[in-house]
Formats: sequence, structure tokens, C-alpha cells
Amino acid sequence: MSELVRLYRYRELLSARRALSAQELQQRLEISPATFKRDLAKLRDQIGLPIRHDRERGGYVLEPGDSHELPGLWFRPEEIQALVTIRHLLEQLEPGMLGPRLRPLQDRLAQLMASHGLAHEDVARRIRLVHAGKRQLEPQHFEAVAAATLGRHRLRVRHFNRQSGERSERTLSPQRLVHYRDNWYLDAWCHLREGLRSFSVDALSDVHVLEEAATEIDDAVLDEQLGAGYGIFGGSAGAWAVLRFTPERARWVRREQWHPKQRGHDEPDGGYVLEVPYSDDREILGDILRFGADVEVLGPADLRRKVHAASLAIAARYV
Repeated sequence: MSELVRLYRYRELLSARRALSAQELQQRLEISPATFKRDLAKLRDQIGLPIRHDRERGGYVLEPGDSHELPGLWFRPEEIQALVTIRHLLEQLEPGMLGPRLRPLQDRLAQLMASHGLAHEDVARRIRLVHAGKRQLEPQHFEAVAAATLGRHRLRVRHFNRQSGERSERTLSPQRLVHYRDNWYLDAWCHLREGLRSFSVDALSDVHVLEEAATEIDDAVLDEQLGAGYGIFGGSAGAWAVLRFTPERARWVRREQWHPKQRGHDEPDGGYVLEVPYSDDREILGDILRFGADVEVLGPADLRRKVHAASLAIAARYV
């Protein structure tokens, strides 16, 4: 245990207004009497944490009413990742107009990190965010989409459908922005199709914010139609993919979340069976194929046939 972690443990152990003897503290922290003595001196004299020995209670306690916080907040992994990710995302919005507008927030985040003993430059050097499959988008388009989403206005856009290669003019009522797998998506009511759709922001061009108010869609409806199935394509889940992973691959997959409503169980041989709801099989099909021979689709039959056909097509390219 490092010294920094150990010093935080003192506050944690004594935060419940308990009295712990020197021997108890040494046992819990696994330290010698000499180290305990040095720790007390540092906590009292250098950090200012008011630890005192209470004879009546027979141990060390924190002064009543103490609200002193140790410097250098000890972030959990998900907290420091969130902090760095937020700052990183903000930086990526430049050189569009939104970047300079958010500069005060970026500066505030830097101050927050510094106040907790985290220099931004050092954190950026020590923690790297690696993007996979990130597509470039025009900053001005993102700003317009964000402004309309937050301001509750309609958008007029030109949309490029990558699957068909066609472009179409659409009027959208934006509902929410989603950052998924390193890319931005817009959940919106499409007035052309008269239904909810999810649009990749980088596939939008000629983006204009209209004066007309956006049509409001209830959050529960959004979640049901766009969040019920696996992946970004959304739609009401009409089937469950049942996937069996080999014992070797199961060591990773059993700890992954593919969908909030997923189910899973271990097999006697160490394998793992994962069940995931889906409506559109395009994304889940690609994710299944990346596991190669380490996964088998047990059902439904239609998905199993598609994986089989795709596997044969892949193998045919290497004959």
C-alpha cells in the first residue's frame, strides 16, 4: 500500500466517529509502530487532520464536527476517466465556435484537477484515450445540432445514408445527443419518415436551426423505441440473440455489458452464454463476427443463418 493511499485510509477508518487504538490501526493498515508514529505526525503537522487520542474512549478519534478534506482527492478509476474524458471531448470540439465558448469550463476543470493534486498536463501524459473507429465531423454542424437539441428547435439537414449511398433533405425534431463508440448520434423525430430515427451527426450536412419548435417525444417512448434493442440502430426489441462463448473468451465477455437488460450464465465447461435483446441485426452481426470461432450463435435461427453465410463469404475470399 502506497503512503498516499494509507493516509487516506486513516480518515476512512476514523470517519464513523469510532475510536481505534494504536494497535488496531497498525493491524488494519499493516504498518509498524514507527510508521504509525510518522503517519500521525504528517497528518497532524503537514496536512492538518485533527487526529487526537481520547483516553475515555480508549483510542484515536477525529475531532467532532471536523469537515477537513485531505488534499489530492483520491479518485476512483471511473471518476478520473470521466474527468479526463470530459476535458478531452471539450478539446475535440475546437476549432469550431463551441470550443471557445466552453473555454471557461475547460479552465474550471483544469482548476478542479489541480486543486485535487492532478496537473492536467501530467494526467494527459499519463492517461491516454485511444479512439477506435472515430469518424470526423464538422464542428459547425455539431454546434448547430447541439444548439437545436438544447434550445428545442427543429433542424433542416441533408442526410447521407451510408447503406444505400443516397442523400435526402429532412426536417428533424432533435430529442437527445448520444456519444456512442467514439461517435456522436442524434435521436430525433424525422418529419419525412414520421417516426423516431437515430442519425450519425457526421452524416449530416447543410445543417440549419429553424425557428419552429421541436416536436416533443416522451423519454419513455425514446427509450422503448431507440434503447430497447442492442446497438445504436435501436427499435423495439423483437428478438434475443443467444450467444455461447468458449471458456477462453468467456473470461472477458462475462464481465462486459452489451445491453442493460442482458442475461447470462456460466456453463459447466467454463463457457458463457449471453442473451441480448435486439431489433436490427446489423450491429450485433458485426460484433459476433469479430469473435471468430470463439462464439456460436445458438439462436434465433435467422441470426445463426446470417452469421453462417457471412462466415462462408469471408472464408471464400481466402481460398
